[in-house]
Amino acid sequence: MKKKNSGGEGGGANWMDTYGDMVTLLLCFFVLLYSISTVDQNKFKAMVQSFNPNARPDQTEITAGNENGPYADNDADNPGVADPTQVDMEAGIKESVQQAVDAAMDQLYEMIQQMVQESGVNVEVTKGDNGVFLSIRDTVFFLPEEEYLTPEGRAVLEKLAPILNQAAPYIDLIKVYGHTAQADQDRPNFIYRDWELSTMRAVEVVAALNEMFEGMANHLDPARLEPAGKGQHMPVAPNDVEENMRKNRRVEIAVMGKDLMNQLGDSLEQYYTMQEKGPAKASNAQATPVPGASAAPEETAAPENNSSSQEG
Repeated sequence: MKKKNSGGEGGGANWMDTYGDMVTLLLCFFVLLYSISTVDQNKFKAMVQSFNPNARPDQTEITAGNENGPYADNDADNPGVADPTQVDMEAGIKESVQQAVDAAMDQLYEMIQQMVQESGVNVEVTKGDNGVFLSIRDTVFFLPEEEYLTPEGRAVLEKLAPILNQAAPYIDLIKVYGHTAQADQDRPNFIYRDWELSTMRAVEVVAALNEMFEGMANHLDPARLEPAGKGQHMPVAPNDVEENMRKNRRVEIAVMGKDLMNQLGDSLEQYYTMQEKGPAKASNAQATPVPGASAAPEETAAPENNSSSQEG
């Protein structure tokens, strides 16, 4: 009997097996792409560690951020997207610390006022928005035409220094202003001596405070002490009688608390930060508040050789 010709039917469909395997693999590949399109950080770590059990978790951490980029520190040199959670937390901390600063300034004002009342010295104490201001007459600290502290003046500073040092962590700056009186209403004081006398009075007070702080634990940074001379140009009374001239011959102390809610915050630390980063950063600085004082009346400039040589 004649055998039928199979015609090669036995292996004709083998290509279908290969094609089916390829389609299956493509399907698995796209499913895998879809599954990792949204990364779960914990699952991603688990997957990496399943391939490499020795991998450390910190090597696979994903930087927090949003569609605009990673979150960054508050640093202009490292731009990035501000983390709103971190910003809110920092603002809350600043506000809490600022409340402590304000409370410390209130307590400082009360303690100084109590000291003045108990000692009976001729010192005026005023509370400002962000500090305490003291105005000290020269009959307490200085003799007329003198820049050296009297024993009575040093005794007052010895009582004042420990009180100031208690508030040291909350103090941004202590500015000491020296003033003189105009000896003759018709002629201004001798210019050089006038500025020298007022400035030296401020320096004398600052040096004495610095010396006293050095003997105390956790004392105030001397860099937060600043003397300034104002000469005869900021009187608080007319220079017509001796009583008013004594009011103008004075030293003022402005104790400024830190203001953490504005851009400058701690002005001294910001100053050194700007110095380290260069002058380009200085444009963001804001001026340190200066205590208010009565405005000096307009004066007509007089030739130096017609000036009075002594303070009134």
